[in-house]
Amino acid sequence: MARQERAMRTRLAILRAAAEVFDEVGYEAAAISEILKRSGMTKGALYFHFASKKELAQQILTEQVDAVPPVMPQELVLQEGVDEALLLAFMLHQGDPVVRGSVRLTVDEGAPQDGLDRRVPLSGWVDHNAELLGRAKRAGELLPDVEVVDAARMFIGGFIGTQLMSKHLTGYEDLMDRAADITKHLITSIAVPSVLVRLDFAAKRGARVYEEAMKLRHDAE
Repeated sequence: MARQERAMRTRLAILRAAAEVFDEVGYEAAAISEILKRSGMTKGALYFHFASKKELAQQILTEQVDAVPPVMPQELVLQEGVDEALLLAFMLHQGDPVVRGSVRLTVDEGAPQDGLDRRVPLSGWVDHNAELLGRAKRAGELLPDVEVVDAARMFIGGFIGTQLMSKHLTGYEDLMDRAADITKHLITSIAVPSVLVRLDFAAKRGARVYEEAMKLRHDAE
């Protein structure tokens, strides 16, 4: 058991260090030597867990959705959706290495020959959001003509554009406000009025959502 725990810690340290490097310089410029330096691990340890830089980057992409902890259940399903957007924005704003590195790997086009499948996290987020919106529709929170998969794609596309603008214009300094704005505007187009007026879109809510989500994750471990 102790050996397994050490292996898990080693793997996590390598993933976190790689994500930091990918976030800072992108996939092509990321060097294995820098990842080893930041992780404090040996080359043998890295290649025991990951056969190549490509495999390491693909694993970070694969774990993107799971890197964001579940939010606290709410009375309204759509409030959970708002909270998830604010939580992801908060983690990007605060500089969570795995989330930031994974997001950069996702949105950077990269070279055609890099072989990374950037569809994995995008499809994961669409599926996740479609499931949440499906629950909201069954609860009577959505307008009757809303197609949940189309709405899920709209939310993912809107958030990607918002975080890119925030990153390039302010270095994520205004991301909480911009994420709150885009989420409110998009949900306004799908929510029934009686639900919409009960939702809390305040950017400052993100810090509390983060604290609650991390406590839930810690308690579950």
